[in-house]
Amino acid sequence: MKKIGIFCGGFSSEFDISVKSATTILANVPDGYDAFLIVVRPGIWTVHYKGLETLMDLNDLSFMFNGQKEKLDIGIVYIHGNPGENGKIQAFLEMKNIPCINSGALASELSFDKWFCNQFLRAFGVPVAKSILLYSPNDCSSEHIINSLGLPIFVKPADSGSSFGISKVSKEADLKAAIDKAFAEGETVVIESFLNGTEVTCGVYRNLEGIQALPITEIVSEGEFFDYEAKYLGKSKEITPARIPDNIRDKIHEQAKMIYQLLRLKSVARIDFMIVGDEPHVIEVNTTPGFSSASIVPQMVQKNGQTLKEFWQEIFEVELGQ
Repeated sequence: MKKIGIFCGGFSSEFDISVKSATTILANVPDGYDAFLIVVRPGIWTVHYKGLETLMDLNDLSFMFNGQKEKLDIGIVYIHGNPGENGKIQAFLEMKNIPCINSGALASELSFDKWFCNQFLRAFGVPVAKSILLYSPNDCSSEHIINSLGLPIFVKPADSGSSFGISKVSKEADLKAAIDKAFAEGETVVIESFLNGTEVTCGVYRNLEGIQALPITEIVSEGEFFDYEAKYLGKSKEITPARIPDNIRDKIHEQAKMIYQLLRLKSVARIDFMIVGDEPHVIEVNTTPGFSSASIVPQMVQKNGQTLKEFWQEIFEVELGQ
């Protein structure tokens, strides 16, 4: 059987969520594959298999089990944040000639950065929020930011896949603290104008029949926006299918599939939108969306009438050509 490694963990604040996502995928890998969980920490990668644990040799991505040297045939990178969601491990696997089931290095790095991704999509006519990019906390005065974007505004780490470090700012006095908080999570910060509307998200993947859009989920957060607590601690209502008109649903499906193709994504992705009036605006693109039992995409898959194993079987067939 071919050996597939599911890479998880990583260096961001969402280490534990990544492990949960990877564990769910591990339990639903199609028949005919030997699946290993590979937990990535700074300086040490460990391989977990049927209750056993061993170190991975990063020179050739090999490891020892029961006195025998094993090597990976295939990889799935499911790290939320650095060094997976930004494409670093994908590039490493490419250098080692190990095929990767999920989006490649270029697509992952582009979609990972909230600023660059949205500017790329804007060039193709995709509606996104007006925004300002900061390379340091002192790049722009509060006055310039508020005059350009108004209030309220969102302050986010631009180059972090984490849900940490995001703030909604409604008054100028809170802006500096929000910028400092965002810079604690990333090297660049994006400040976006407020989009007042209905938040939804759409899962996209491809199978042998082409690019497929999953049922849309509506997000109703208990707080002011869809933050870490809303995503992972049950502080939101996730309604699938979303309570939106059919014509808006169809528009989001078509736009999500177009974005998937524009960014040259693979496997599963999730694209977040804010519907303002009748116009969906892209918030961000996720190439490694949460996949724990409580995550949104598994809910979409089940509403679509598939088991998680059937879903991954479709992805394996097209991404591996088998």
